Amino acid sequence: MSLIKDYRIKPDSKVSLKDFDPDDSGPFKDKNEVVEDVEADRQKLVELQERLYAEKQRSLLIVLQGMDTSGKDGTIAHVMTGVNPQGVQVIAFGPPSPAELAHDYLWRIHQAAPSRGRLGIFNRSHYEDVLVVRVHQLVPEKVWRARYQQINDFERQLSESGTMILKFFLHISKDEQKKRLQDRLDDATKNWKFNIGDLAERKLWDDYQRAYEDALSKCSTDDAPWHIVPANRKWYRNYLIMRAIVETLEKMDPQYPPPPGLDKVVIED
Repeated sequence: MSLIKDYRIKPDSKVSLKDFDPDDSGPFKDKNEVVEDVEADRQKLVELQERLYAEKQRSLLIVLQGMDTSGKDGTIAHVMTGVNPQGVQVIAFGPPSPAELAHDYLWRIHQAAPSRGRLGIFNRSHYEDVLVVRVHQLVPEKVWRARYQQINDFERQLSESGTMILKFFLHISKDEQKKRLQDRLDDATKNWKFNIGDLAERKLWDDYQRAYEDALSKCSTDDAPWHIVPANRKWYRNYLIMRAIVETLEKMDPQYPPPPGLDKVVIED
Protein backbone atom coordinates (compact mmCIF):
# COMPACT_ATOMS: atom_id res chain seq x y z
CA MET A 1 0.00 0.00 0.00
CA SER A 2 1.47 3.36 -1.04
CA LEU A 3 0.27 6.27 1.07
CA ILE A 4 3.19 8.66 0.93
CA LYS A 5 1.87 10.41 -2.18
CA ASP A 6 -1.00 11.75 -0.04
CA TYR A 7 1.52 13.72 2.00
CA ARG A 8 3.55 15.10 -0.88
CA ILE A 9 3.32 18.87 -1.45
CA LYS A 10 2.72 19.81 -5.04
CA PRO A 11 4.89 22.57 -6.53
CA ASP A 12 3.56 26.11 -5.97
CA SER A 13 1.04 24.92 -3.36
CA LYS A 14 0.09 27.25 -0.54
CA VAL A 15 0.69 25.32 2.67
CA SER A 16 -1.16 25.86 5.93
CA LEU A 17 0.01 23.43 8.61
CA LYS A 18 -3.37 23.68 10.32
CA ASP A 19 -4.75 21.65 7.41
CA PHE A 20 -2.53 18.68 8.31
CA ASP A 21 -3.34 16.51 11.32
CA PRO A 22 -0.18 15.48 13.22
CA ASP A 23 -2.20 12.63 14.81
CA ASP A 24 -3.10 11.15 11.42
CA SER A 25 -2.33 7.44 11.03
CA GLY A 26 -3.93 6.84 7.65
CA PRO A 27 -6.08 3.69 7.45
CA PHE A 28 -4.36 2.11 10.47
CA LYS A 29 -5.51 2.05 14.09
CA ASP A 30 -2.26 0.93 15.71
CA LYS A 31 1.29 -0.13 14.90
CA ASN A 32 0.46 -3.83 14.90
CA GLU A 33 -1.21 -3.36 11.53
CA VAL A 34 2.02 -2.24 9.87
CA VAL A 35 4.59 -4.51 11.55
CA GLU A 36 4.78 -6.98 8.65
CA ASP A 37 4.90 -4.23 6.02
CA VAL A 38 7.68 -2.43 7.87
CA GLU A 39 9.75 -5.57 8.13
CA ALA A 40 9.24 -6.35 4.44
CA ASP A 41 10.29 -2.81 3.54
CA ARG A 42 13.32 -3.09 5.79
CA GLN A 43 14.52 -6.13 3.87
CA LYS A 44 13.93 -4.33 0.56
CA LEU A 45 15.81 -1.27 1.81
CA VAL A 46 18.83 -3.36 2.81
CA GLU A 47 19.00 -4.93 -0.66
CA LEU A 48 18.37 -1.71 -2.60
CA GLN A 49 20.90 0.27 -0.59
CA GLU A 50 23.50 -2.46 -1.20
CA ARG A 51 22.83 -2.27 -4.95
CA LEU A 52 23.07 1.54 -4.89
CA TYR A 53 26.41 1.30 -3.08
CA ALA A 54 27.73 -1.29 -5.54
CA GLU A 55 26.54 0.63 -8.61
CA LYS A 56 28.21 3.91 -7.51
CA GLN A 57 26.46 5.95 -10.20
CA ARG A 58 23.78 7.84 -8.27
CA SER A 59 22.91 8.81 -4.72
CA LEU A 60 19.85 9.50 -2.58
CA LEU A 61 19.59 12.44 -0.18
CA ILE A 62 17.01 12.41 2.62
CA VAL A 63 16.32 15.71 4.37
CA LEU A 64 14.68 15.64 7.81
CA GLN A 65 13.29 18.84 9.30
CA GLY A 66 10.91 19.48 12.15
CA MET A 67 10.37 21.25 15.42
CA ASP A 68 12.41 20.20 18.47
CA THR A 69 11.44 16.65 19.62
CA SER A 70 9.73 15.90 16.28
CA GLY A 71 11.77 12.70 15.96
CA LYS A 72 14.60 13.29 13.52
CA ASP A 73 17.04 11.16 15.51
CA GLY A 74 14.43 8.47 16.15
CA THR A 75 13.52 8.31 12.47
CA ILE A 76 17.14 7.73 11.49
CA ALA A 77 17.60 5.03 14.16
CA HIS A 78 14.46 3.10 13.24
CA VAL A 79 14.43 3.43 9.47
CA MET A 80 18.13 2.72 8.97
CA THR A 81 18.28 -0.34 11.23
CA GLY A 82 20.10 -3.14 9.42
CA VAL A 83 21.39 -1.02 6.55
CA ASN A 84 25.09 -1.34 5.70
CA PRO A 85 26.67 1.72 7.41
CA GLN A 86 29.43 1.87 4.78
CA GLY A 87 26.88 3.09 2.25
CA VAL A 88 25.14 5.62 4.51
CA GLN A 89 26.29 9.02 5.71
CA VAL A 90 24.37 10.99 8.33
CA ILE A 91 25.09 14.68 8.83
CA ALA A 92 23.61 16.62 11.75
CA PHE A 93 23.81 20.33 11.04
CA GLY A 94 24.28 22.61 14.02
CA PRO A 95 25.21 26.29 14.10
CA PRO A 96 27.85 27.05 11.45
CA SER A 97 31.48 27.22 12.51
CA PRO A 98 33.63 30.32 11.92
CA ALA A 99 35.13 28.63 8.85
CA GLU A 100 31.66 27.89 7.49
CA LEU A 101 30.48 31.43 8.18
CA ALA A 102 33.37 32.67 6.06
CA HIS A 103 31.67 31.08 3.02
CA ASP A 104 28.19 31.29 1.55
CA TYR A 105 25.52 29.40 3.52
CA LEU A 106 25.30 26.54 1.01
CA TRP A 107 29.04 25.85 1.04
CA ARG A 108 28.93 23.41 3.97
CA ILE A 109 25.78 21.80 2.59
CA HIS A 110 27.28 21.04 -0.80
CA GLN A 111 30.33 19.47 0.83
CA ALA A 112 28.05 17.17 2.84
CA ALA A 113 25.96 15.98 -0.12
CA PRO A 114 26.20 12.20 -0.56
CA SER A 115 28.77 10.90 -3.00
CA ARG A 116 27.78 8.46 -5.74
CA GLY A 117 26.61 5.17 -4.31
CA ARG A 118 25.64 6.57 -0.94
CA LEU A 119 22.42 7.21 0.87
CA GLY A 120 22.79 10.54 2.67
CA ILE A 121 20.67 11.84 5.53
CA PHE A 122 20.56 15.46 6.67
CA ASN A 123 19.40 15.92 10.26
CA ARG A 124 18.42 19.57 9.84
CA SER A 125 19.80 21.14 6.69
CA HIS A 126 20.16 24.22 4.50
CA TYR A 127 16.56 25.02 5.43
CA GLU A 128 17.79 26.34 8.77
CA ASP A 129 18.82 29.40 6.75
CA VAL A 130 15.16 30.22 6.04
CA LEU A 131 13.90 28.99 9.43
CA VAL A 132 16.00 29.84 12.50
CA VAL A 133 17.77 32.61 10.57
CA ARG A 134 14.40 34.13 9.73
CA VAL A 135 12.78 33.67 13.14
CA HIS A 136 15.74 35.13 15.00
CA GLN A 137 16.29 37.86 12.38
CA LEU A 138 19.94 36.94 11.91
CA VAL A 139 19.99 38.46 8.42
CA PRO A 140 17.79 41.08 6.70
CA GLU A 141 14.49 39.87 5.24
CA LYS A 142 15.60 40.55 1.66
CA VAL A 143 18.50 38.14 2.24
CA TRP A 144 16.53 35.16 3.53
CA ARG A 145 13.70 35.71 1.04
CA ALA A 146 16.16 35.36 -1.83
CA ARG A 147 17.26 32.00 -0.45
CA TYR A 148 14.12 30.11 -1.47
CA GLN A 149 15.05 30.35 -5.15
CA GLN A 150 18.72 29.75 -4.37
CA ILE A 151 17.80 26.55 -2.56
CA ASN A 152 15.58 25.40 -5.43
CA ASP A 153 18.43 26.04 -7.88
CA PHE A 154 20.89 24.17 -5.66
CA GLU A 155 18.61 21.15 -5.29
CA ARG A 156 17.93 21.09 -9.03
CA GLN A 157 21.68 21.04 -9.66
CA LEU A 158 22.08 18.11 -7.28
CA SER A 159 19.21 16.28 -8.97
CA GLU A 160 20.61 16.84 -12.45
CA SER A 161 23.95 15.50 -11.22
CA GLY A 162 22.42 12.19 -10.14
CA THR A 163 21.26 12.80 -6.56
CA MET A 164 17.62 11.99 -5.88
CA ILE A 165 16.16 14.11 -3.07
CA LEU A 166 13.40 13.34 -0.58
CA LYS A 167 12.43 15.94 2.04
CA PHE A 168 10.32 15.22 5.11
CA PHE A 169 8.83 17.70 7.53
CA LEU A 170 8.05 15.81 10.74
CA HIS A 171 4.81 17.41 11.84
CA ILE A 172 4.02 17.29 15.55
CA SER A 173 1.55 19.27 17.66
CA LYS A 174 2.58 21.74 20.35
CA ASP A 175 0.93 19.51 22.97
CA GLU A 176 2.94 16.51 21.77
CA GLN A 177 6.13 18.51 21.97
CA LYS A 178 5.34 19.37 25.59
CA LYS A 179 4.83 15.68 26.40
CA ARG A 180 8.15 14.74 24.81
CA LEU A 181 10.04 17.51 26.58
CA GLN A 182 8.51 16.43 29.88
CA ASP A 183 9.52 12.85 29.16
CA ARG A 184 13.11 13.97 28.74
CA LEU A 185 12.92 15.59 32.18
CA ASP A 186 11.25 12.64 33.88
CA ASP A 187 13.36 9.83 32.40
CA ALA A 188 16.92 9.86 33.72
CA THR A 189 18.14 8.02 30.63
CA LYS A 190 16.83 10.87 28.47
CA ASN A 191 18.02 13.80 30.56
CA TRP A 192 20.99 14.22 28.25
CA LYS A 193 18.61 15.04 25.40
CA PHE A 194 17.05 17.94 27.27
CA ASN A 195 18.29 21.34 26.16
CA ILE A 196 17.12 24.31 28.18
CA GLY A 197 17.32 26.35 24.97
CA ASP A 198 14.43 24.30 23.58
CA LEU A 199 12.09 26.11 25.98
CA ALA A 200 13.00 29.47 24.51
CA GLU A 201 12.48 28.12 21.00
CA ARG A 202 9.10 26.71 22.05
CA LYS A 203 7.90 30.25 22.80
CA LEU A 204 8.48 31.02 19.11
CA TRP A 205 6.26 28.15 17.96
CA ASP A 206 3.94 30.28 15.82
CA ASP A 207 6.85 32.09 14.17
CA TYR A 208 8.43 28.77 13.26
CA GLN A 209 5.14 27.44 11.90
CA ARG A 210 4.88 30.41 9.53
CA ALA A 211 8.51 30.01 8.48
CA TYR A 212 7.96 26.31 7.76
CA GLU A 213 4.80 27.03 5.79
CA ASP A 214 6.72 29.38 3.50
CA ALA A 215 9.60 26.93 3.06
CA LEU A 216 7.22 24.07 2.27
CA SER A 217 5.22 26.23 -0.13
CA LYS A 218 8.14 27.75 -2.00
CA CYS A 219 10.60 24.83 -2.04
CA SER A 220 8.59 21.73 -2.93
CA THR A 221 9.56 20.96 -6.50
CA ASP A 222 9.47 18.02 -8.88
CA ASP A 223 13.23 17.68 -8.35
CA ALA A 224 13.02 17.79 -4.55
CA PRO A 225 9.51 17.32 -3.17
CA TRP A 226 8.52 18.06 0.41
CA HIS A 227 6.34 15.62 2.36
CA ILE A 228 4.46 16.65 5.49
CA VAL A 229 4.66 13.52 7.66
CA PRO A 230 2.29 13.29 10.64
CA ALA A 231 4.70 12.54 13.48
CA ASN A 232 2.73 12.40 16.72
CA ARG A 233 2.55 8.64 16.22
CA LYS A 234 6.14 7.53 15.84
CA TRP A 235 5.30 4.18 14.31
CA TYR A 236 3.30 5.79 11.48
CA ARG A 237 6.05 8.36 10.89
CA ASN A 238 8.59 5.56 10.51
CA TYR A 239 6.29 3.51 8.29
CA LEU A 240 5.67 6.38 5.87
CA ILE A 241 9.28 7.46 5.58
CA MET A 242 10.60 3.96 5.06
CA ARG A 243 7.92 3.34 2.43
CA ALA A 244 8.90 6.54 0.59
CA ILE A 245 12.59 5.63 0.60
CA VAL A 246 11.93 2.12 -0.66
CA GLU A 247 9.59 3.34 -3.41
CA THR A 248 12.18 5.89 -4.56
CA LEU A 249 14.99 3.34 -4.64
CA GLU A 250 12.76 0.90 -6.53
CA LYS A 251 12.19 3.58 -9.17
CA MET A 252 15.92 4.26 -9.34
CA ASP A 253 16.45 0.48 -9.72
CA PRO A 254 20.22 0.41 -9.05
CA GLN A 255 22.06 -2.55 -10.52
CA TYR A 256 25.13 -4.49 -9.52
CA PRO A 257 27.95 -3.69 -11.98
CA PRO A 258 28.87 -6.45 -14.44
CA PRO A 259 31.75 -8.65 -13.28
CA PRO A 260 35.11 -7.61 -14.86
CA GLY A 261 36.12 -10.82 -16.62
CA LEU A 262 35.74 -13.05 -13.58
CA ASP A 263 35.09 -16.05 -15.81
CA LYS A 264 38.85 -16.15 -16.47
CA VAL A 265 39.88 -16.00 -12.82
CA VAL A 266 41.38 -19.17 -11.37
CA ILE A 267 41.94 -19.49 -7.65
CA GLU A 268 44.98 -21.69 -7.16
CA ASP A 269 45.13 -24.42 -4.53
